[in-house]
Amino acid sequence: MRKLLMLLSIAASVGATPANNSAIIGLWSAKMEGLTYVRMTIEEQDGKLTGAALFYMIRRDPGVAPTASPGWPTPMISPSFDGKTLTFKISHKHAHPPRTLNDPPVSFQLELTGPDKGMCYGPESAAMEIVREMQ
Repeated sequence: MRKLLMLLSIAASVGATPANNSAIIGLWSAKMEGLTYVRMTIEEQDGKLTGAALFYMIRRDPGVAPTASPGWPTPMISPSFDGKTLTFKISHKHAHPPRTLNDPPVSFQLELTGPDKGMCYGPESAAMEIVREMQ
């Protein structure tokens, strides 16, 4: 009987439900100088996280207000959420072509700091506040 209980306990832990991804699912955006800098869509399909990021180029021309123009939407590579931090990679090939065409993917983190709020960390910029606009 004791062995049966132990086997059932092990089986239950192996079949445990994955982390709840609802805190990270949705449309997230960050701004720089009041302009959209990045928008990320994070979804769950068949229990797996998927998503894409769209980075904007902030242009600062002399004598004119800064503007933002979207780049290429890029799928997230291997998104993973531990209940507090989303980690993922993004292809860097469209970042600054042609010199980045053969660059490896770059790593990012989105760390939740509260409901619908977080900090996004990437390799090329300082930490940036990001907010969830829609779930």
